[in-house]
Amino acid sequence: MTPELRDSRFLRAARREPVDTTPIWIMRQAGRYLPEYRAVRDKVSLIELCKRPDLAAEVTITAQRVLGTDAAILFADLLPILEPMGLKLEYAKGEGPIIHNPIRTAGDLDRVKELTDVGEMEFVFEAVRLVRAGLPPDIPLIGFGGAPFTLASYAIEGGGSRHYIHTKTMMFAAPQTWHRLMERLTTSLIRYLTAQVQAGCQAVQVFDSWAGCLSPADYRQYVLPHTKRLIEGLPRDVPVINFLTGNPALLPLLREAGGQVIGLDWRVDLKQAWAQLGYDVGVQGNLDPISLYADLDTLRQRVRAVLDAAEGRPGHIFNLGHGVLPDMPHEHVKALVEMVHEMGTR
Repeated sequence: MTPELRDSRFLRAARREPVDTTPIWIMRQAGRYLPEYRAVRDKVSLIELCKRPDLAAEVTITAQRVLGTDAAILFADLLPILEPMGLKLEYAKGEGPIIHNPIRTAGDLDRVKELTDVGEMEFVFEAVRLVRAGLPPDIPLIGFGGAPFTLASYAIEGGGSRHYIHTKTMMFAAPQTWHRLMERLTTSLIRYLTAQVQAGCQAVQVFDSWAGCLSPADYRQYVLPHTKRLIEGLPRDVPVINFLTGNPALLPLLREAGGQVIGLDWRVDLKQAWAQLGYDVGVQGNLDPISLYADLDTLRQRVRAVLDAAEGRPGHIFNLGHGVLPDMPHEHVKALVEMVHEMGTR
């Protein structure tokens, strides 16, 4: 890693080292709220954009440049890793991702194979190389993947879900099948995320978008061992952001699962959560994304509240508590970055 990257604001904060001002990047940083993204996306489907390294690199680099964030997040999707594992994935217009051959039984699991040849995801790694070559030398690139539970729930439900009936039924009634599936996903994710790092990512975020549906006892029994193995299996010199949404009761278990930085959604008080987690770990977050619809004075007050909660302590990376929404005013997103840099000055 170059000295410029090692001393970047984002990576210093991830190591809980002092910074000149609070670093910020934004989940779904490249998205439909940006005119520059729409100009590309209107020409191709989402999956084509994900699988065209030149286009994925273009929207990744452009979003960082337009917004002035302290890191870029690779434009990709959580689910394409499931295709070489034997699942038939489609992005249906208006419906989101659909798995046409979901895993419901032990017999179904027989057609799910580990990702042994990461070359099947080469379009992602080529995009990483292109982004790394096109970013400023002091701007890190964040790679990412879905956590084992989130990928498993998509594979079992066949798409998004409100109640996770099929997922939880397998967990509770067929735990051996559940753990075998989670083991295959975890091993595949270790290879996939390690390859992202080798291609040029300086950090990794693990998204557990759906695990908030679980009780602490169920998370500990059915999820924690696998997420912990994933994080422990990644390169030790690369910061991992462990992010889970929707259930503050799981924060202690999230810390136990690992990661140099714990991502916080907007449902928790950042000050209290950091004290609970311990100050020997960084935190990321946690502005309510809907704040971006408010007027700029209100937005400024809400940004100040998050920064005050962090108390200027080394290790805070500013972010939303989840992603930008497609119709958010892009001028407010740009203003947010400027506000954080201005008010977060040490």
